[in-house]
Amino acid sequence: MPQTETSGLRSLSLFSGGGGLDLGFERAGFEHVASYEIMEEAAQTLQKARPDWLVHGGSEGDVRNVDFKQWHGTVDVIHGGPPCQPFSNAGRQRGHLDERDMWPQFVRAVREIRPAAFVGENVPALGSAKFSEYVAENITGPLSQNYHVTSVVLQASDFGVPQVRKRIFFVGFRNKKIANRWKTPETTHYWGDAAIDDRAQRCMGLREALGLPDIGLDDLSPTIRSSLTGPRHTTSILNSVAAQRRFEKLEIWPNGVAADRESARAFLAKNGHFRLSVPDVALIQGFPQDWPFVGATYMTLGQIGNAVPPPLAYAVASSVAAALRK
Repeated sequence: MPQTETSGLRSLSLFSGGGGLDLGFERAGFEHVASYEIMEEAAQTLQKARPDWLVHGGSEGDVRNVDFKQWHGTVDVIHGGPPCQPFSNAGRQRGHLDERDMWPQFVRAVREIRPAAFVGENVPALGSAKFSEYVAENITGPLSQNYHVTSVVLQASDFGVPQVRKRIFFVGFRNKKIANRWKTPETTHYWGDAAIDDRAQRCMGLREALGLPDIGLDDLSPTIRSSLTGPRHTTSILNSVAAQRRFEKLEIWPNGVAADRESARAFLAKNGHFRLSVPDVALIQGFPQDWPFVGATYMTLGQIGNAVPPPLAYAVASSVAAALRK
């Protein structure tokens, strides 16, 4: 994510979490206006990472209590990932019946601020037939009254993240001409034997990304589970039996993630596999090594697992900036 020259475009972050979208937009040249995040520890992570940012955390970060009209005329792009639990398997896919469904608040913010563009992110299941009616009634329907909206599903490994992780993005532009020149982010990396084109780089496998010895086998990491979804206060990043099998083949221990690498080395896994630490999981998600996650281990893993991989956010932010600047 090379730092792009400041574009003069301003972005407002909702449901900021540990800062995946915020960091991606910053690196893409956007000026950070403010972040709203209800989880105190996540807000503290953002403030520690960027002391000069305006971060509203806790009750102040609860978007349900915000009058977004105060930001009208000062924001070019709104971005955010409303809680994914209402649409994920781990959250039982209850959709609008889930009290954590915050898409109506995202839509309200867009309609009150009226930015030039917006980017909303979530799990790919939101783009499935099961939620087509929900999307039409609660996202694309109300937003299409003033915006030209497109949705796209992107794979994180296509942008250099050593993990199998798909996300859906809803991208909207108020101006039709600008919307027509927006292009889906071009793949920068590939996983496998052959590049898609000459410009693509090979994406590292999990073991290579972690700097581990060659065992004759490498693969992308399974999707990292947020420890804030499902069983609470755990330090496991497993989301399925299939994921466990893949980690075993890669000789990596995904349970009992340690707070730091020193602790991981001090308490080896019983089977001798490489024990992950919070910095390792952050790396698997595409965060820079100096991103200062705040909170207990399960809380930091939750922030990482819920975040948009920054390189993926960077690709989307760069594509939006390119359309707005032309």
